[in-house]
Amino acid sequence: MENAKLILSGKEYELPMFSGTEDERAIDIRKLRDMTGAITYDPGYGNTGSCRSAITFIDGDKGILRYRGYPIEELAGSIRYSAAAYLMVYGRLPTEPEFLDWRKQLTLNSFVHASQVNFFDNFSALAHPMNILGSMISSMSAFYPHDAEDESDIDLHIQRLIGQVKTIAAFSYRKSVGLPYIYPRTDHSYAANFLRMMFATPAEEYVVPKVMENALDMLLILHMDHEQNCSTSTVRMVASSMSNIYASVSAGINALWGRLHGGANEAVLNMLKTIADDGGNVAKYVDLAKRKDNPFKLMGFGHRVYKNFDPRSKILKTAVDDVLNEMGIHDPLLDVAKSLEEVALKDDFFIARKLYPNVDFYSGILYRALGIPTEMFTVLFAIGRMPGWIAHWLEMRADPDLRIQRPRQIYIGEKMRHFEQMNLY
Repeated sequence: MENAKLILSGKEYELPMFSGTEDERAIDIRKLRDMTGAITYDPGYGNTGSCRSAITFIDGDKGILRYRGYPIEELAGSIRYSAAAYLMVYGRLPTEPEFLDWRKQLTLNSFVHASQVNFFDNFSALAHPMNILGSMISSMSAFYPHDAEDESDIDLHIQRLIGQVKTIAAFSYRKSVGLPYIYPRTDHSYAANFLRMMFATPAEEYVVPKVMENALDMLLILHMDHEQNCSTSTVRMVASSMSNIYASVSAGINALWGRLHGGANEAVLNMLKTIADDGGNVAKYVDLAKRKDNPFKLMGFGHRVYKNFDPRSKILKTAVDDVLNEMGIHDPLLDVAKSLEEVALKDDFFIARKLYPNVDFYSGILYRALGIPTEMFTVLFAIGRMPGWIAHWLEMRADPDLRIQRPRQIYIGEKMRHFEQMNLY
């Protein structure tokens, strides 16, 4: 086994090293503090491996993303979201009979508890859909209290979460616009059911356009997992305390809500609207983004992991053109986006910093084409990400190295001082 050598205060220490299946190398520092009295300092954990995982592989330098070994380019647009969800959770693609039964079980377990439906009447009219989603998912452990702590039927928990997250999302939208709730059907796919629950009316039959169903399938798959990002690592941290699956996933939803994480696609769309309203003057906003004294930022460019094109953005760029053409939609924001990408990718400022379009850059335009309201964009992200969170929850609970997560810190406060008697009682 290869070791790394650390020299600290003239003393040499050896730390074991190991590699993953894709030759990612890691230095095992679990005994560092005991050996040296020192800890590592890594704000944001950008260089810290918190776990070993067999779920998703990313090579940010080469623009590679794989789920359970399958390249994202082979999955998105080739299989249904529910099949990809099975792969994510169980580590393999289902057989055809398994897929049909799985899809049926997701529908049968997508009905929100009747008493829980009453919650929708008590949220403020100003409540953000992500706030509602996180609260409703968290409350599921109150409606299934015994089941939540009994993991012997974990498949039921999984089916409830994946099934009900889309129902809660659709119901929250219908409530916000004063429409009656529409319930799912077993003869519809996962994506088709969601679109039907969003946009159908009880007065007439609603046929989900195939182009919309296929586009949503692809979007949900693209958002399904992305390694140890903020929301996924939040799910794992909460799970490390042995919290139930509903509480852990709810924490992930709240982390995803942040504008630097799941809210980024909404921010991209608002940015594109600002540029379009200013006559589409892309060059002006590219120049503003380069100025340190100006608060304007180009949203949708650059990624914490990818130093090359985000492979998801490549898929989306092609899909947006195809979907909008098939639906007969001309969106001026797409024209702005293409112009912005073209200008930015020729600019030395962006080239030097490797700021390429990411998944958020085009996803908002596609959601918009499907009729999804802007405030629901992050909710769609959460629906897609649900199987990924579940897979990480399962993996962590089965990890023989499981310990409650407890990062260290470097204290920079006051040194010891003594209390002087004052009349503060």
